[in-house]
Amino acid sequence: MTKIDEVKAKVEAGKAKLLPGLVQEALDEGNSAGDILQSMIDSMGIVGDKFSAGEVFVPEMLMAAKAMAKGVDVLKPHLTGTSTSSLGTCVIGTVQGDLHDIGKNLVTMMLESVGFKMIDLGVDVSTEKFMNAIKENENVNLVACSGLLTTTMSAMKETVHALKTCGLTGFKVMVGGAPVTQEMADEIGADGFAPDAGGAAVKAKELVKA
Repeated sequence: MTKIDEVKAKVEAGKAKLLPGLVQEALDEGNSAGDILQSMIDSMGIVGDKFSAGEVFVPEMLMAAKAMAKGVDVLKPHLTGTSTSSLGTCVIGTVQGDLHDIGKNLVTMMLESVGFKMIDLGVDVSTEKFMNAIKENENVNLVACSGLLTTTMSAMKETVHALKTCGLTGFKVMVGGAPVTQEMADEIGADGFAPDAGGAAVKAKELVKA
C-alpha cells in the first residue's frame, strides 16, 4: 500500500490523529500536494456515497471530515505555494431554515485548499446576511449557497434571486446540496452547481476565472 493509499484509507476511517503524520510522509516520499489532496477528496466521495446509501451515518461522516481537515492543514503551505495569487473571497452559508453544515464545511475546506479566502456564515443564513457579507468583505467574487432539505429549496431560490437583483456586482453564485440539481440551479438563476465538495472546488475555480 502506497502512502497515498494509506492517507485515503485513514480519511475514510476517520483517523484524524494519524493523518498529519501520514500526509507528511506522503509529501516526503515525493508525492505532490495536489495528488494527496485528490486522494482525500476521493475518500470523502466514498464516505459521501456510503452516507447516501445508509451504510454510514453522521458521526462517521464528521470523523472523516475532521480527519481530512487535519490532512489539509499539513498540505496548505504546499498548496498555496503553487498558486501565487489568491482566487478571491468566497462567502458561504447554508440557506435560511436549514441547519445542516457537513456538506458546507467540506466545501469550505476544499475551496480554502485551492486558494479562496473563506467567509463562513454558518447555517440558517438570511438573504440579508449574505448581502451584508458581500458588502463588508473585500474582493468577494463567489457566493456559495448550501441546502440539504427539500423544504428549504424555496429559500435558496429567493436568496439567489435577491443576490442577482440587488445591484451588487463582481461575484458569481454557486449552489449545492443533496436535493439540488443542475436543472434546478439553471432554473433559479445560479451561475454554477456542484454535486459534491470535490466538484465544488473545480466549479468554483471555473466560475471566477470565466
